[in-house]
Amino acid sequence: MYGRLSRRANASTVKRRRAPGARAGAAQAASPRDQVRAWRQAHEKQIVGDFATLLSKPNVATTLADVDANAVYIQGLLETRGFTTRLLRAAPGTPASVFAELKVPGAKRTVTFYAHYDGQPISQKGWISTPFEPSMRTALPEAKPVDWKDAARLDPDWRLFARGAGDDKGSIQALISAFDALKAAGIKPSVNIKLLYEGEEEQGSPHFASLVAQNLETVRGDLLIMGDGPMHQSGKQEINFGNRGFVGFRAVVYGPLKPLHDGHYGSWAPSPTVMISSLVMSLRDEDGKILIPGIYDDVRPVSASDKAALAALPDVETDLKKAMGLGRNVGGPRLADGYMRPTLNIRAIHGGDDGPNAANAIATEANASLDFRLVPGETPARVRQLTEAWLTRQGWFIVRGTPDLATRLAHPKIVRIDWDAGESIATESAMDSPAAKAVAASISRTAGYPVLKLPFMGGSSGMAEIVNQLKAPMVGVAIANYDDNQHAQNENLRLGNLWDGIEVYAGLLADLDW
Repeated sequence: MYGRLSRRANASTVKRRRAPGARAGAAQAASPRDQVRAWRQAHEKQIVGDFATLLSKPNVATTLADVDANAVYIQGLLETRGFTTRLLRAAPGTPASVFAELKVPGAKRTVTFYAHYDGQPISQKGWISTPFEPSMRTALPEAKPVDWKDAARLDPDWRLFARGAGDDKGSIQALISAFDALKAAGIKPSVNIKLLYEGEEEQGSPHFASLVAQNLETVRGDLLIMGDGPMHQSGKQEINFGNRGFVGFRAVVYGPLKPLHDGHYGSWAPSPTVMISSLVMSLRDEDGKILIPGIYDDVRPVSASDKAALAALPDVETDLKKAMGLGRNVGGPRLADGYMRPTLNIRAIHGGDDGPNAANAIATEANASLDFRLVPGETPARVRQLTEAWLTRQGWFIVRGTPDLATRLAHPKIVRIDWDAGESIATESAMDSPAAKAVAASISRTAGYPVLKLPFMGGSSGMAEIVNQLKAPMVGVAIANYDDNQHAQNENLRLGNLWDGIEVYAGLLADLDW
């Protein structure tokens, strides 16, 4: 089952005691899992109710008023728990980030916990329930509604469906509930706590680096824990040490000034739908290889330690193909191996109308939306330069706005390129730092088995500049089920993953020692 922890006690953890002369912050250097689990089992419906309230607040990243309302609400949750809080902005009119701090007497280390509370758009077709009216259901594809409020017990395989459930409010709820559980058990955190919850991650974090730079000493810690992304597909606890970078763009190509009858003109007038298809296939092939000359030149060789970490990951590919209905995969046979190389994804491609609106006509224009995932060594600027140079070599005339008639007549192949505002380089942090080892040890004690290690995950964020500014190691700690449908319709979080996440975060609060 996805994300379910072992129920066996770890004897070495139970017997662990504070060594003579150890620092004060190590007093609880044994997993609080059992006390936290007992508290959670007694408060499951309260936790779910609180989580549902958080998920009911619209959080589409581009709607500033809604994002700010989330920030104020989360700020209130933290203030009632004794945190000192501030809303940080890079500039007026930009989304707020929630900063909260709790100093622990005797603690020698400070850990900054990161997550984001903004979400993706909700316009995808096929939502089985309203995205901001959280709905408890069984897993897809049945997704049968369940009455959790009157249930004698909550099945850990039930899922709460709502935008932001897995990406990324689940991590926020897990930490808050973990803090509540520790307080109820009288267990003091072993580290000073800083929380930094971002409000524009789903826009590519265009202002977040500036926000951190303006508040560097405020948010700085000895370790940054990033609570974003899904768990390993095996369901085992996993940590990562970075993520890929990102740069994306939208391409528009142009045909006739008005739609043309495809019988009269189909053998004479160029079709923009065919043109955009040709443009896309000139950039990558059907097996995922990027065809842009020079695109792989800046990619760093995979280190021996990274290869070893990847080789140690469980085999999940066969089961994934079955679960996803895939008759094949692109690239290499191992999923995580592909994270070490750049990818080019076609987010969407469109030309003309379809379904009942389809007309026997040549469209006036067609477009495609694309994004690159970048690995260490690559930069968005270099990728932009290589992409545009390759398109130019293939005869495309690049414009930045809608071409006028003179431009149309002067160039046989015109493409408008609009690069996304949000972009980032890959984030990478050492797997063998003392802080990283402490995180791995804490989660392993909580889980009851050695945590999996991923050099960096396939997703992207704007964390590279943040990590470089903070000059502190970063470790990614995800709790969401791998099939949480993040960024898509019917996003969900499995209850068992939330329960396990509470235990993991409780350990990170009370069981970190380095």
